Amino acid sequence: MTHGGDTIFGKIIRKEIPAQIVYETERVLAFRDINPVAPTHILVIPKKPIPSVAAATAEDKELLGELLLEAAEVARREGLEEGGYRVVTNIGYNGGQTVFHLHLHIIGGRHCQWPPG
Repeated sequence: MTHGGDTIFGKIIRKEIPAQIVYETERVLAFRDINPVAPTHILVIPKKPIPSVAAATAEDKELLGELLLEAAEVARREGLEEGGYRVVTNIGYNGGQTVFHLHLHIIGGRHCQWPPG
């Protein structure tokens, strides 16, 4: 299991800084976003420090699938399944990425507009 990465998420994985962790497995961690855009806003990250989906390799295929399945489990535990929710990842500057450690946003508890702003 890798706990690397020099980002704020790496520090959360290593428990060097606090986070409101809601779910954890051997390879995945989920915690509440500190600047939520909805009543429920949780980040789901791999413990392996992959900068983004664009930087993932074939070696990461199983982990990427696990990340999505664990995001669905977190959403179920948060009671979002019936009303629906959004899962999104930002890639690069124009995609709005600010932390260069792959993360999925689970956004729920309100109606999400499409297209996003």
